[in-house]
Amino acid sequence: MKPWFGLFAALMGLMIFSPSAHAAGPCNIGQAGATQAVAIGSSGRTMQIHLPIGFNPAQPAPLVFLLHGSGGTGEKMLASSGLAEAADRHGFIVAAPDAGIPIDQGFVWNIPGVPTVTGAVPGLGDADDVAYLTRAIDYLADQGCVDDSRVYATGLSGGGRMASWLGCVAADRFAAIAPVVGLRAGNPRKDRPQEPDPATCRPSRPMPVIAFAGDADTTNPIQGGGAGYWSYTMHAAEQRWAQLNGCTLLRDTRWIADKVYEEGYAACRDGADVVGRIMAGGGHSWVADNDALWAFFAARTRPQR
Repeated sequence: MKPWFGLFAALMGLMIFSPSAHAAGPCNIGQAGATQAVAIGSSGRTMQIHLPIGFNPAQPAPLVFLLHGSGGTGEKMLASSGLAEAADRHGFIVAAPDAGIPIDQGFVWNIPGVPTVTGAVPGLGDADDVAYLTRAIDYLADQGCVDDSRVYATGLSGGGRMASWLGCVAADRFAAIAPVVGLRAGNPRKDRPQEPDPATCRPSRPMPVIAFAGDADTTNPIQGGGAGYWSYTMHAAEQRWAQLNGCTLLRDTRWIADKVYEEGYAACRDGADVVGRIMAGGGHSWVADNDALWAFFAARTRPQR
């Protein structure tokens, strides 16, 4: 046997018999059709995870992060959104974490450089929520529960802004985002807050976006204004994502349901369309159509690294 061939065979043997080369075993974090609090590795934090009815522990499933609004909790967000029921219909996992910064009886998300609802800008001592959520992806994939090429983020209000932030800074981990009454495309510019600051949203690849909002929302108005973390319009956010995604077609606005119209951009790089669905008369609440949200997600898979 030639020396190089013997070395090659030995290396292959190590790869075959090394524990790190084995595929993850069956998922055992909970029961299908149930919601449970799951500890995420050594992070010291848990999140509510709903496994869909009929979940096969031997088959990794898509994962949707559901991010609560400012001052909320993952448990309450899961109960009020109806997303667990949609997961049961469509076969995806829902993870509903708590944000990393405590406030009153709930939590707020750490979006660097942006004041929370308390008016305070997160500091260096505050929990890194992006790191926590991406670590959760790795943990759940390592447990054999999640297909890490089919991970998505949605959220309400402050959770929608956090989902937007994940699209900006963690595009290599998420296949698509769906902010609800919270679409952003980076922080407002300091000198012209009616515009998104391009320096604060530089995704590593095109990011498909579907956003839901109500045109009577006075907290995060689609017309812009409001708190300092909001400022620019929903249209400005859509337009910026379209630029980032290389979209070349402005779609006609059309009514798709009673009191719901759709706008956005198509012919984007890698199928990363930008869609806005707006409910006429809708306020600051979960105005998302969960089945439409999942249909958008289901059509998109993150390119493998």
